[in-house]
Amino acid sequence: MPTRVALLAPFVVPSVRGNAVTVARVARGLRARGVELRVWDLASAPEGVVEAEVEAWRPGLIHAFHAWRAGPLALRLARRAELPLVVTLTGTDANHDLLDPERAAVVRRVLEGAAWVTAFHTTIAGRVAAVLPDLSARLVIVPQAVRLGAQEPFDFAGRFPIEPGALLFVFPAGIRMVKRPLMPLGPLERLAARRPELRLLYAGPILDPDLGATLLRELAGRSWARHVGAVAHGQMASLYARADVVLNCSLSEGGMANSVLEALSLGRAVLASDIEGNRSLIEDGETGLLFHDEAALETQAERLAVDPALRARLGAAGRALVGGRFPEAREIDGYLDVYESLAPART
Repeated sequence: MPTRVALLAPFVVPSVRGNAVTVARVARGLRARGVELRVWDLASAPEGVVEAEVEAWRPGLIHAFHAWRAGPLALRLARRAELPLVVTLTGTDANHDLLDPERAAVVRRVLEGAAWVTAFHTTIAGRVAAVLPDLSARLVIVPQAVRLGAQEPFDFAGRFPIEPGALLFVFPAGIRMVKRPLMPLGPLERLAARRPELRLLYAGPILDPDLGATLLRELAGRSWARHVGAVAHGQMASLYARADVVLNCSLSEGGMANSVLEALSLGRAVLASDIEGNRSLIEDGETGLLFHDEAALETQAERLAVDPALRARLGAAGRALVGGRFPEAREIDGYLDVYESLAPART
């Protein structure tokens, strides 16, 4: 094992973004297994400060989460100190940045410079291998897991009062284009006209100011829907527990969304866009429902709204899936295997 691991992340807790949740869970699991590890938050410290601190700490391995946001600095540090580099693909780096004309060259250079590249699912690894076939032998799958951590109550009374009997749809995601937050408004507004007990709660920070402003304007005339802003991760179990349906409308995911894993682990019914990342967890009609456009979203939402038995069946199947296939130990074992394979590279 490398004696020390420097983990570079684009965001860390208390940020509630998916990368921050993943990094916190992985770091905790690795430390519990005896790995000496430090996490650097690239959103809160200048690159020069991070470089100096990492070099002073003298790690045996550099691990970057997100090839575009954390990869370039991680590659520079690894090359300077002649250390192995591990890069974990988290979603937009593989689905968008790798193909973006302005970012692709940088992402490719980072991936080509890594000793190992990990992905959450085979679909992401396959997409990267199709672009960089020489990378295939250094791609490894490490599926995500679930850890909701300390459970604190979500303040419904103060943030979104809902009456007994309300049918609550929850959209847990940062407000940015890839999550398509505007998509459910039309379909659910039509459904709410038929099912006036329907409520829609958006839980997540506004990451795209223009899109956030548009969403807030749209919500201003819809009393049945509200954006409550960022929700501390420790409160998410409480929020999910009250949800009747958890929504995912993403254009793409990094193999599997934390929010979908978490909702399934608590036995919630999930309604998700029909994309590769969601299909890694949702088998339509078995562990959740999928939709491919707004009309299908409305149809599937109505199925869930009128049939509590269907919601319960899907939720139970989702909980069994996550409990059986995505335990936290498996995730940590995967990263430990990657680290241990690099032990001979130590200087």
